[in-house]
Amino acid sequence: MFLNRIILHDFKNIAGADVSFSPKVNYIYGSNGAGKTNLLDAVYYLSMTKSYFSSSDQYVYAYGAEEATLCGFYQMEGGTEEKIAASVHKGGEKVFRRGAKNYSRFSDHIGLLPIVMVSPFDSALINDSGEERRKYLNFILSQIDRPYLQHIQAYNQLLMQRNKLLKAELAAPALLDTISERMVPHAEYVHAARKNLCDRLRPLIQGFYAQLSEGREAVDVAYRSDLDDNTLEEVFAREAEKERVLRYTTAGIQRDDLLFRIDGHPLRRCGSQGQQKSFLLAMKMAQFRFVQESCGQTPILLLDDVFDKLDMQRVENLLKLVSALDFGQIFLTDSNKVRLESVSRGIDADVRSYHVEAGRITAE
Repeated sequence: MFLNRIILHDFKNIAGADVSFSPKVNYIYGSNGAGKTNLLDAVYYLSMTKSYFSSSDQYVYAYGAEEATLCGFYQMEGGTEEKIAASVHKGGEKVFRRGAKNYSRFSDHIGLLPIVMVSPFDSALINDSGEERRKYLNFILSQIDRPYLQHIQAYNQLLMQRNKLLKAELAAPALLDTISERMVPHAEYVHAARKNLCDRLRPLIQGFYAQLSEGREAVDVAYRSDLDDNTLEEVFAREAEKERVLRYTTAGIQRDDLLFRIDGHPLRRCGSQGQQKSFLLAMKMAQFRFVQESCGQTPILLLDDVFDKLDMQRVENLLKLVSALDFGQIFLTDSNKVRLESVSRGIDADVRSYHVEAGRITAE
């Protein structure tokens, strides 16, 4: 599966674009702020029905515009073609179409066009709160496990109801128990899916990191959840007094987290910028492999400014790693054209280059 062509109108700083791509490697260069990342985000948007950088569509359309439109033409496995179109109106209306048919639920589109994006913003996975790491797990699983998306949505809705009830002056115990009971099967499904995912990602991350670093250091990933050793019913019973005082749900899968370590130490505190960048790349390559094996399709790979903070040896190792992945379509951005041209010598594939300047995209 790959993206043949994209048409954009008033998407972020891209006033208008009609671009055809290589089914393999697409190099996109230009100065900072020119719109390289916005082009990749448009490709991501067509796969995931939202921006990589925000769940809100508030900044999707260009400044002063009333609407942003996106249209992608995809070559699918087996030779069929798909046209995916989206329109996002400033007033909040959003439409997604597959062919001539509108989606009634955006979640029905997730998984049709698997995608993996690597961005400098991924540093939030290491440095920010556990919410970012839970989003990462949700993102992967939502592409390959449709029931997972339904379970996590149902759990979150019930969690909101439970918190609202806990905030009430006179919360009815029977109603609180009913909501808690309804949360149990959703929590169990989500916990099992996340644990299985992490068990499968862990050796992949370790292997890819070893290739990037040439074994100079070792990394580890651990999944932590309140449900590791107790059922949700037991967790709620244990937290009941605390919840009565604090008036919100203090435990559950909404507190799940991932722990990252390098040579036995916390990656956030002890890893250099290059080591952290290498770890994030290893995570995304592991994600790529997992999705590829799980859904039987090769994801589109978006590599945004991946060379920053990497020494040349790690850059070369990254290229070898990508080449060995049986990769499909790749989009790769950099502000340095010379570096991109040098990189292209390391990949034996159909390569096309594009220059982006002030939102204008020119094929070369």
